[in-house]
This record gives sequence, C-alpha cells and structure tokens, in this order.
Amino acid sequence: MRFEDNWSSATLVAIRDLTPGIREFTVRPDHYACAPYALGSHIKVGVLIDGQPDVRSYSLVGEADAAGYRIAVRRAEDSRGGSRYLWSLQPGARLQVTSPASLLQVDWQRGHYCLIAGGIGITPLVGAAQALLRKTPNVALHYAVRSRADAAYADELKATLGERVTFYAAGEGERLNLAQLFATLPSDAVVLFCGPMRMLEEARRAWASCGRATSDLSYETFGSSGRFAAEPFRVRLRESGEEIVVPRDRSMLDVLNAAGHEIMSDCRRGECGVCAVDVVAIEGEIDHRDVFFSEHQKHENRKLCPCVSRAHGVVTIDTLERADAI
Repeated sequence: MRFEDNWSSATLVAIRDLTPGIREFTVRPDHYACAPYALGSHIKVGVLIDGQPDVRSYSLVGEADAAGYRIAVRRAEDSRGGSRYLWSLQPGARLQVTSPASLLQVDWQRGHYCLIAGGIGITPLVGAAQALLRKTPNVALHYAVRSRADAAYADELKATLGERVTFYAAGEGERLNLAQLFATLPSDAVVLFCGPMRMLEEARRAWASCGRATSDLSYETFGSSGRFAAEPFRVRLRESGEEIVVPRDRSMLDVLNAAGHEIMSDCRRGECGVCAVDVVAIEGEIDHRDVFFSEHQKHENRKLCPCVSRAHGVVTIDTLERADAI
C-alpha cells in the first residue's frame, strides 16, 4: 500500500457555492493542527450512497488553512453518488476524513512552471500556484472551462497570478491549443495538469509531438471522466465463471469487493495501479479511465484499474484468486 489511511472525525464547518454546479466544503477534523501538506494533496471522505458507507477522494484547495480542509465538489447527476451526498449536507454535519496524501511529483529545481486545468481540475492547482510562486515568478496557469460562469476560484486566481492566468471559455469560442502552448514553453519548463481524460490524452500527444521528456508532464485526472457515458456492464470471473453486474453509479472495484472478492486498492483515483486486474477477454470495449497505464498498455487491454475504469458489454477478468489458496 502506498498510503496508510489515518482516519479522524471531522465537522463540516462551512459551505460556499463557487459556480452553479460547484460547491466548496470546509471540513475541520477534530484536534485539527493546520499542518502544511504536500503539493497536490487529497483527502478521502466517508460518504453514504443509498444508505451504504463508501469512500470518495477529493483534492485539497489551496494551502493549509486555519479553518480546515477545503474541497470543491462538482454536482454530477451521472456520478456514483458521492457528490449528491455531500451536496445534501449542511454545516455542522459530522464526517470521517483521512489525513492529506499526495501522488504528485514536482521538480522544484526548474525555472518555469506551466499549470493547466480543465473544469473541476482546477482544485489541486490553486495550492500549486501559491506554493510555486514563492519559489519563482515564472508560473503561468491556463484554465479551460465551458463558460466564464463555470470558472471556480477565478477571483482568487486573478489575485494570486494576475496576468499569468489565462481563461479559455469553450462556449465563447475560446479554445486552449495545447500543441501551440507547449511549443512556446522554455526548454526547462515542466507542466502540471489536472483535467478530464480526453484533455489529458490531448496533452500527452501534444507533449510528445514537441519532443518533450515524458517525466516533465505531471498530471492528475478525475475517475468520472471517461470517453463514454457510464452505463451498466458485466464482469465475468475467469476462475469461477461468475458474472456480476456493475451498475451505472458504482465502480467495478466496489462491486467486486461487495461480492467478496477483496481486490486490494489504495488511491481509488486510477493513479497508483494497486487495484489493477488482468483482462482475459472483452466482449465490447473497455473505457480506461486511469492515469496509471500508458496509452500502449491501454490499447493492449491486458489490465485495467477497476476503481475508475468501466466497460461496454462483458469483460472477463482474472483477480488471481484461487480456491485452493491458503
């Protein structure tokens, strides 16, 4: 396991609507110490989905705040239910949360930093901009949204970055051309990206076409962002032939664990690869939503991350469980 979760009780102390579809929640753990946390950190939050306990992971907004941990949650009707649960809460609600942890690797010796956000992907980059600006003024943020009204933290970002933040509203004909942007970056620049999967795929292609080192593009994405809309599909277990239906609003990982198959997991964000299972056959198509496997590995369809990835049709997997295992 990459993280050992340290859970504590917490209180929802404040709610703030950032846009019509994004709400900020300030959560203060009991005995909160306001300790600094690593750039790109997230916390896990205990939620109730149809009355059953579950866990969701959210990036922390900004740096350590005396009020508590800030997270921003987009209300998504087609999600697995975590956003609906949090949006139903009022200040004073009690929650369970983990301590912050980060998977993001940043080279602090570089001279230029380019931050790229798509939609709700802005959440980890608010704190990244604050931290990096203390090191160098050579920090720029490019923020792509559907409309100007969808740009969460716009005022805060303008106050922090001034002219070094650029907004792109697709609905107003403003498109972020990643290939063009990357071609203008200094040779020592690194990119920190957080956004939907399609945007990440475009960023990877544009970065490679510029001849840039793969390690100089660091990224996060969100597991709800796939190439296709979520729909029910079936998972077939190779060893037993058992078939399990994965509903539209639940992950393959959760369904397999609920059925007693105990798939090991860690980040539940498609980033660490701990939960990866072997794909034996696919009758349909896999919608890989992780950022752990390379594009080549995803094309091979030999493995998938059940915490975020989905499928159309039937996917046969091998969990490496064996009836005669001790």
